[in-house]
Amino acid sequence: MNKRGIGLLIATALAVAGTSAYAQPKKPAEGEAAAGAGAEGEAATGEAPEGEAPEGGETPEGEEPVEPDITGDGLGDICKIDPEACPHIDMDKEAKKPLREDIYAVQQEFVLKVRRVQVNPYWAFTLNDQFVSHPGPGIAVDYYFTKVLAAGLNFNYYRPFNVDSAFNAQLRRAARVAVPLTEYDWGAALNFTYVPAYGKFAGFGEFIFHYDAYIVGGVGAISTRPIAVIDPDNREFEYEPKISFNAGIGLRIFFNRWFAAILEVRDYAFFDELENLQIAANPRDKSTWTDETSFTNNVQAQLGVGIFIPFSFDYRLPK
Repeated sequence: MNKRGIGLLIATALAVAGTSAYAQPKKPAEGEAAAGAGAEGEAATGEAPEGEAPEGGETPEGEEPVEPDITGDGLGDICKIDPEACPHIDMDKEAKKPLREDIYAVQQEFVLKVRRVQVNPYWAFTLNDQFVSHPGPGIAVDYYFTKVLAAGLNFNYYRPFNVDSAFNAQLRRAARVAVPLTEYDWGAALNFTYVPAYGKFAGFGEFIFHYDAYIVGGVGAISTRPIAVIDPDNREFEYEPKISFNAGIGLRIFFNRWFAAILEVRDYAFFDELENLQIAANPRDKSTWTDETSFTNNVQAQLGVGIFIPFSFDYRLPK
C-alpha cells in the first residue's frame, strides 16, 4: 500500500471517531448534576431549547423556528399543524345548498299500551232517561295487541240500583198517566277499542298531563224487564236477556305510566219489551202483559280509573 492510501485511511478513521464523539451525550461533572436534572425536566416537557428547531423539523439558516399554535380552536389550527389535512370548503357555495334535514318535534309516546292489559273499574250514570235511571258499577278488561288497537270485555251490574224518578211517580198520581218503564239486571259485551289520538296539556300552569282519546264498540247482551206500573196487582215480569250493541267515545288522562282517570260515554242499543197499557179481560193472562218492543238507547257515562299491567315497559328505540 502506498503512502497516499495509508494517509487517506487514517484521515477517514479520525473523522469517524470525531463524529461518534459528538453523537454521545456529554458526561456531566459532579458539580453539574443539579443543572443536568433541570435539563432533563425541560426535555420531559417536550420543549426544544431556545434557538433550536423542534424534533423532526428543520429550521432554515438565519431564521428562528416557528412552533405551531395548537392551543386554539377552529380549522385554522388544523391548517397550521398539517396543511394537507386542512379541508377546503367553499362556504358561499355550501350556504346556497337547500336544507333537507328531518326534524322530529314529537316526543315518544308517554305510555306504550302494546301487549299490556288495562283493568278499568267504573261507575255508570244514565244520561237520557228522565223517568228511570240505571246507575251501577262496572268493570272492563282490555288487551292491547298493538299500541292503538285492543279487544276486551266489560260487565255492568244494575239490579239493586234502578231508580224510578220522583217525576214519574207524581205524574202517575196527578194525571193518571203511566209511562212504560223497564229496569235492568246486568249487561255484558265484547268490545274493540281504537286510539286515534294522544297528546299532552299543561294543568294549572305547573303540571303536564298526558292523555289519549279513543272510540269503542261491540256486541253483547243485556238483561231487562218491564216495571209493572199499569196493573201492578196482577203483573210480575221476569228478567230476560236481549242482544245489545254499543258504541262510545272515551278520554283517558294519565297520572303516570300505568295509572289513569277515564271518562267514557257509551250508548247501549237494544230492542226492549214494554208493558201493555191496556188491561185484558183476563188480567192473569201473561201473553197480554206486554204490548210491543221498542228500540231503546241507554246512554250512560262511565267514570273510572285505568290500571295497566304490567306496570312498566321498555321502548324499542332510544329517546
